[in-house]
Amino acid sequence: MKAFEFDHRLIESYARFSRSFSAVRSDDLKAEIDRQYDEGRFWPEALLSINPRFLQGPTADELVASGDLDEATGKIFRFGPTPLRFHRHQAQAIAKARAGQSYVVTTGTGSGKSLCFFVPVVDWIVRARKAGKPRKTSAIIVYPMNALANSQMNEIERFISQSGLPSEFRPVVRRYTGQENHEERQQIADNPPDVLLTNFMMAELLLTRQDSLDTKVIENASGLDFIVLDELHTYRGRQGADVAILVRRLRNRCTPDKAPICIGTSATMASEGSDTNRAQAVADVASRLFGTAIGPESVIDESLERATDDRLKLEDVRSELSSVLACPLPGVLTDEVLREHPLAVWTELAIGLEDKQELKRK
Repeated sequence: MKAFEFDHRLIESYARFSRSFSAVRSDDLKAEIDRQYDEGRFWPEALLSINPRFLQGPTADELVASGDLDEATGKIFRFGPTPLRFHRHQAQAIAKARAGQSYVVTTGTGSGKSLCFFVPVVDWIVRARKAGKPRKTSAIIVYPMNALANSQMNEIERFISQSGLPSEFRPVVRRYTGQENHEERQQIADNPPDVLLTNFMMAELLLTRQDSLDTKVIENASGLDFIVLDELHTYRGRQGADVAILVRRLRNRCTPDKAPICIGTSATMASEGSDTNRAQAVADVASRLFGTAIGPESVIDESLERATDDRLKLEDVRSELSSVLACPLPGVLTDEVLREHPLAVWTELAIGLEDKQELKRK
């Protein structure tokens, strides 16, 4: 797909659509409207961004060897025979949960935020199963949209299904979002899942609706170990206040005698000021939402590295761009070639990253 051509076609189609509702008969008005459309007043410039390379952390097998993950958890998080290699921020999240600390992960799109809570939650459940504890709902994960709950349930179930673990050790994940029929709700009430995926409206109904099935689902979460809010940045204003009250109701109803581990994931929530000030701003918001103290040291940011040769700077490749663009691309471009390719270096540094003391997205 040619992205810029697609962008132009999309804008032209929407322009025709937006002008199809009325016919302007006045020549001077029509000329002015045409002028403003031609100048692109109503259309923003295309947003260009690239997915950066995240700094690597340990593999699942390495965390099993260090005792940070159970052996059974290591069998879940792998691709066939190959253990999953975590990003550094994912490993930091696993360590926080292992220490029983609440935290917030603020990393960009494509950074694997869901694994920052699924891995520690699954590990907690596997260890509980091995210790002979009865199955109960240990984690409630709240999403702002059903589509996110659906996709992430499919993702975690793929990992669990290929693990080869006996059924008594396999974590059970279920969705309770309002899409389920009565029979499915009854099964969730009768057979408590280890992990319950829901949305904030359904979670509110679970706590307030006078329904025997809902009551049983909440009773199954007695002693709740984890409360997770995905896409934390979407909870602001009145909705943020509603979710903050919801979390307090959950804690009061399900775990009044102990503090659960609270986990938030989010895209960037604060973009101005120093790293310390941004972390403090995120920590303050998370503390208000969860009703528990979360300090700036518990805000986990992404750690990036160059995909191209970090010895090459923009000034090193600018003079080569014209000749590169004038030549056709070779039939094969290996990773090694791309590491030093002038256009790849320019794209990463001009569009993707701020290459300063610490790498940041543009």
